[in-house]
Amino acid sequence: MTRRRQHQRMAYLGTLAGGLAHEIRNPLSAMKVNLQLLREDLERKGADAVARAARRAEVLEKAIHRLEAIVNDFLKFARGFDLTFEAADLNLLVEEVVVFVEPEAREARIDLRTAYDRSLPRVRVDRKYLQQALLNLFLNARQAIEESGRPGELFVTTRRAGDEAVIAVTDTGPGIAPDVLPRIFDAYFSTKKGGTGLGLPTCRRIVEEHGGTVTVESEVDKGSSFTLTLPLNPPEKEPSE
Repeated sequence: MTRRRQHQRMAYLGTLAGGLAHEIRNPLSAMKVNLQLLREDLERKGADAVARAARRAEVLEKAIHRLEAIVNDFLKFARGFDLTFEAADLNLLVEEVVVFVEPEAREARIDLRTAYDRSLPRVRVDRKYLQQALLNLFLNARQAIEESGRPGELFVTTRRAGDEAVIAVTDTGPGIAPDVLPRIFDAYFSTKKGGTGLGLPTCRRIVEEHGGTVTVESEVDKGSSFTLTLPLNPPEKEPSE
């Protein structure tokens, strides 16, 4: 690794660490407050104090689970992904994810439509991680449509563009504000309550480790379109940076 790449990596890890510190601050603050209240409840007597103490313990347990999830997500993202490439039918791979999310989409009043390029050759990908990237995009689109409070549509298409395969995921949600759009792939940036802020960054990182790219176009009140571009012949193994 060159000195420049090493400096870039250290700067990126520093940004990630800052995001991690921000994420864990809220659960830690909640734990601190509830521990103080728990101590007060334990010093009192009576059934009411015991009941309150039990509720405090439950809140603390949930906060601990939240912290574990935050740390585990951070470690997985920071380590990168150990890709195992194999030739796959990209249309079938996408369709498997579509079938998986279709029940939830129907429940959320989302009309899910597909259009596949049947002439696509088999593409060397890591099936598990690429499907995870697609799931993250579908989840993001579903949440966006639900946020609009009205029925919506989700279009999934595949096509070939020269030496690349293209997957597009387009929704009719509320769109992304221009001031927010440049930051959606930043780790720990999220406009959704309870969001981890790692869904879209994880998607982009998986695609980039395939040697591909993720781009987005969005218009407020119209919707968003995410485009995954994958080389038909990616390298055997991409270095995790």
